[in-house]
Amino acid sequence: MGASLAHIRKEFPALRDKTFFDSAGVGIAPRSAVGAIREFLDQTMVAPVRSMVDHHLAIDAAREKARPEAARLIGASEDEIAIIESTTHGLSIAARALPLEPGDNIVTTDLEFIAVPLAWRQPNSGICPQIRVAKNKDGELPLSSFEEVIDGRTKAVVISSVQWSNGYFCDLEGISKLCSQSGVLLIVDAIQQLGAFPLDVSKVPVDIVVCGGHKWLNAPFGAGFMYIRKGISDKLRRPVAGYLSLEAPLGGWGTYFETPSITPLQPVEFSHKARDYENGGTANYPGGIGLAASLHMINELGKAVIEEQIRTVTNYLLEGLETLRMNVVTPRPPVNRSGIIAMGFPGSPHKDIELKEHLLDRKILVAVRYTSNVGGVRVSCHFYNNKSDVDRLLNAVEDYLARNSELALASPQ
Repeated sequence: MGASLAHIRKEFPALRDKTFFDSAGVGIAPRSAVGAIREFLDQTMVAPVRSMVDHHLAIDAAREKARPEAARLIGASEDEIAIIESTTHGLSIAARALPLEPGDNIVTTDLEFIAVPLAWRQPNSGICPQIRVAKNKDGELPLSSFEEVIDGRTKAVVISSVQWSNGYFCDLEGISKLCSQSGVLLIVDAIQQLGAFPLDVSKVPVDIVVCGGHKWLNAPFGAGFMYIRKGISDKLRRPVAGYLSLEAPLGGWGTYFETPSITPLQPVEFSHKARDYENGGTANYPGGIGLAASLHMINELGKAVIEEQIRTVTNYLLEGLETLRMNVVTPRPPVNRSGIIAMGFPGSPHKDIELKEHLLDRKILVAVRYTSNVGGVRVSCHFYNNKSDVDRLLNAVEDYLARNSELALASPQ
């Protein structure tokens, strides 16, 4: 596949019969990722190698390709990347790794997806600190909202960089500086950002990033990645380890297992890398291999190219919604916009759902999402979308409005 937006739609057969605007829900897989998994499955069926040790090493190496691709995506080193199952899995790892004492608190926001604070709401687990909430102001999260709730007992700010219900893009750089000044860890759920908009952890200091692959990374196979910044290990509780959390023995594990003198309790050396936070044993190989292929596609397209395309499409959509006098829920400043545009009928959620169904009937895939009464019809614009897709959406919205002439349409924000 050539790394070109001109041909990228050919990578996504799902686009043949539908207009897809729901990457914020579950993304569609490209041919390259499905092909990589199919090749892996063929290998597991016939095992075209001399021994099963060679087979195990080969599938390990195939999954391992996800690590450098994830590091490349966010400007990290490979040692800072763990391959995980999902965003929720990564948040759970972070919650267990963060040492907490009675009276400690974490800060989150009232716009978050339920899984973000849930990892810290585990009764009888030792993971149940006070949770303080930075409240949104008209769907936005200014720095003042965080300043109001961070105190001397705050151990971490846990937030989504892009809010799932209205697409609000947080001031991650400002929040990072605030956390640094306060001596607080910054843990970021970046699943609604990465794959669409860049994040460079070498420029915007973040302590932990978690990101499932099944949304904007176009890898709906049960794998994602976690970034753990070097230098914070002394602030974290080590996970329960598996043997692959250890430094590989001299000659590799194949040689080790053939050595008569080994014992299960002999001295070991832990790796002190982000991979320590993986399960330490046999992994989700199809998921990791599919993730690696999808990440490679995104990296080859280029983060700047992808961002420009998404901004072009979302700007075109906003112009069309303004012409139709549809209410836009998403904050309008470009710096706070992502690939998600939320629109709808304030105070009439049933109309939002009715519009969603109207669009789905026409094979235009969108969703309706709310948090703390913020949200509406959610339209997720990705790099494979174009102005023709937007025209189909706008024509369908116009048709819905014509059929519902009694609606009092709100003026654009």
